[in-house]
Amino acid sequence: MTSLYARHKRTTLAIATAVAAGALVTTGLTTGSAAAPADSGARGALQGAPVQLSSAARTTLIQQQQSDAAATAKSIGLGAQEKLVVKDVVKDVDGTVHTRYERTYAGLPVLGGDLVVHKAPSGAQSVTKAVSATIKVSTLTPQVATAKVQKQALTAAKAAGSEATAADQAPRKVIWAGNGTPTLAYETVVGGLQDDGTPSRLHVITDATTGKKLYEHQAIETGTGKSLYSGTVTLNTTKSGSTYNLTDGTRGGHKTYNKARSTSSSTGTLFTDADDAWGTGTASSSSSDQTAAVDAAYGAQMTWDFYKSTFNRSGIRNDGKAAYSRVHYGNAYVNAFWDDDCFCMTYGDGDGNTHPLTSLDVAGHEMSHGLTSVTAGLEYSGDAGGLNEATSDIFGTGVEFFANNASDKGDYLIGEKININGDGTPLRYMDKPSKDGGSKDYWSSAVSGLDPHYSSGPANHFFYLLSEGSGSKTINGVTYNSPTSNGSTVTGIGRAKALQIWYKALTTYFTSTTTYKGARTGTLSAASALYGGTGSTEYKAVAAAWSAINVN
Repeated sequence: MTSLYARHKRTTLAIATAVAAGALVTTGLTTGSAAAPADSGARGALQGAPVQLSSAARTTLIQQQQSDAAATAKSIGLGAQEKLVVKDVVKDVDGTVHTRYERTYAGLPVLGGDLVVHKAPSGAQSVTKAVSATIKVSTLTPQVATAKVQKQALTAAKAAGSEATAADQAPRKVIWAGNGTPTLAYETVVGGLQDDGTPSRLHVITDATTGKKLYEHQAIETGTGKSLYSGTVTLNTTKSGSTYNLTDGTRGGHKTYNKARSTSSSTGTLFTDADDAWGTGTASSSSSDQTAAVDAAYGAQMTWDFYKSTFNRSGIRNDGKAAYSRVHYGNAYVNAFWDDDCFCMTYGDGDGNTHPLTSLDVAGHEMSHGLTSVTAGLEYSGDAGGLNEATSDIFGTGVEFFANNASDKGDYLIGEKININGDGTPLRYMDKPSKDGGSKDYWSSAVSGLDPHYSSGPANHFFYLLSEGSGSKTINGVTYNSPTSNGSTVTGIGRAKALQIWYKALTTYFTSTTTYKGARTGTLSAASALYGGTGSTEYKAVAAAWSAINVN
């Protein structure tokens, strides 16, 4: 779970991997789809773009790749104790198949051992690995008692505010390869609530020989109706008997539930209405208020349509099935978060329960954490953590531009509608990230030690430069002035192409431990596959944009 906002102190507000959907106030939901987008980033006939596979075709391809996993493991030089488990498969227009694998060693999961095998129709094959080291440990017998391991994890969780007295499950043996050196370890998961009310699912990795804590990460990522932020919108609903409910049968069955101030793990109650007219367009402190639900449903709708139209992706998992949304979480909870366990988005109502965190870019941000989880699986720490958070900002921005909503025009500002700072300023700025007071404009070795909400700055800046270029300009009424670290002038290639490049890199070239330099390599590979090799305008622009933020 990650938050949309960084927590400077225990009292600071945080938005968990927020993908807040624009608050919707509707005067009547209909069973039509939303207006067509102005900028879908259409791929045309790009040979390196993914093809849309039916659910049956995708399942069959995954099964085929799994049946060939042993031969694949041998062909790429894995050891006898290593096995591959298919996580995802992407097929390009030109027939190239990219298969993403998790890895096991002697039956134990290898955390940080994921890899992607790229196989062309000609049979040519290459591999992208999260870790280059050979997976091998000297012993599979732990020297540390599980009770000690669990105590260490509980201590770490307590520091984050959790009052849990036991782990969610017994520590499990794993091979930890996230730091590049394979180590026999234990993984312990502790639940409860963090100090701001956000659910906790803290994963703690402990060396099974020495008892030293190797790593920890938080798995909770904190992000017609009348909406609060997007005006009057068209939503798809379902009629059951004489009442309507917020189930979108045209987009994988997405449902919107009411948590009614609860912080439990329950789903909540499905929103229903007698006349199919939802919300008022005004925030209310009532726990049964429909306006926040309208925004959440609209945000999910626009995110689904953005991914389908722009990348031929059918849902977050690309399996035609929707996640679901929950609103009115907690009391005056100033956050929103994505949770892989429930595969759902959850939104708080903010200060006074009248400022729901359901804006359109926040909704797109949150659900995009789910996309990252089922594809590259970028760890929420170090460079990978910054790239994870930036991915959600990038695609959340893409959703906002795609929706082309007159009440919430597309921009390169994150969370500008929810006023989390209380002074009308946005949460983050993509053209010059340092304007938020904590993010970095350019990469340096110090970036990996920052909270992911700040280490995301260089990647957000890269995306802006690749899309729009450097210097001063005004877009949709917002003025930007993007600098470069090397004094260069960068010419953008447009947001549509920049989105295609980032998506392809995420889904076929990034791994769980990708660094900023690895992201440069991955996006250059993506640009080459989509638009041509080193001589193409797009390839050169990617290289120039990375150099402009000091990634060479």
